[in-house]
Amino acid sequence: MKIICTDNFDRETRSDKLICENVNEYYGNEIAIFLNDKFSGDHSDDFYKLVEDGHKLYDSSVIY
Repeated sequence: MKIICTDNFDRETRSDKLICENVNEYYGNEIAIFLNDKFSGDHSDDFYKLVEDGHKLYDSSVIY
């Protein structure tokens, strides 16, 4: 599993960022909760979440 940082407001102009990978699910959930408590919030641009290893990061510079 991996932890990524996404846009808290779901804007298409911001790419996802990889924070860490090869994380155990239990510890990954705890880390994501900690990161959101410490560095995110209602007015923050960032939101941290745990995703599967196969999750493809969103890249705003790629035209689909």
